[in-house]
Amino acid sequence: MAKEPRSLAGKVVAITGGARGIGEATARSLVQEGGKVAIGDLDVTLAEKTAAALGGGTIALELDVTQRESFASFLSQVEERLGPIDVLVNNAGIMPLGRFVDEDDATARRMVDINLHGLMFGMKLVLPSMQRRNTGHIVNIASQAGKGGFPGGATYCATKHAVVGLSEAVRGELVDTDIEISCVMPAAVNTELAAGLVEARGVKKIEPQDVADAVVDALKFPKFDVWVPKVSDAIFRVMTLLPRRGREVIVRALKADQVLAGADSHARAAYEDRASRSEPGIAPERAGAAADAAAAEKVESG
Repeated sequence: MAKEPRSLAGKVVAITGGARGIGEATARSLVQEGGKVAIGDLDVTLAEKTAAALGGGTIALELDVTQRESFASFLSQVEERLGPIDVLVNNAGIMPLGRFVDEDDATARRMVDINLHGLMFGMKLVLPSMQRRNTGHIVNIASQAGKGGFPGGATYCATKHAVVGLSEAVRGELVDTDIEISCVMPAAVNTELAAGLVEARGVKKIEPQDVADAVVDALKFPKFDVWVPKVSDAIFRVMTLLPRRGREVIVRALKADQVLAGADSHARAAYEDRASRSEPGIAPERAGAAADAAAAEKVESG
């Protein structure tokens, strides 16, 4: 007998990095499902425009995920205006690219702070309320880079591996509750973050809506591992059966090792500049220097 989908109507959903890309598409889909959505973003002006376009009572709030106080304020305002949070979608993330040995420490810290610590802040802040009510769902947007190592994006891969491991561990700690954790692992998504990436043979970029649809499905039919596209799950399972050298031969044959390392730095220049300024705590001159260094390297990827 088929399981009945859980209704999302009236559910309070908080989405980080919701002003554009995957976050915006997910917010749109959840509004269409009848959810009460709040989007948080460092670019609050764009977030407000996005919220107005989405309608359905969507609210926009300023959020710097690297600051626990900012995240706490965001969640508190969501609860005050919409009610107890039923779903937290940890979507905020950046992907500056380049060779590991050329990466400056400010860029590495920024990635870890946004992609990992920001997500951890959100989970730590929202879980107590969910545990008191014994209900809730946390969706962590990871990446297929969290299941493999791709040259040109070493630190990015490290943060996404951490998100996968963290999600698995917290899921284990919540095993005796009715709180759900989902870990979403998309392939390269057609957003600004993936600008200039090389396409692996036989693998095309997916759209933000594909990820949004997968998130909605995971909320309706709770599951932990959410691969986008779904065929990636089967590919990953087959690859794990092969010895390392066999996997590496296939990766090179498919040019998957060039997806990040061979990215077009000129096509990525605008994104890299914006990503370099995505942490207000970093001095402008350091952020600018990081962006200039990244743009100078053809090997940087997304």
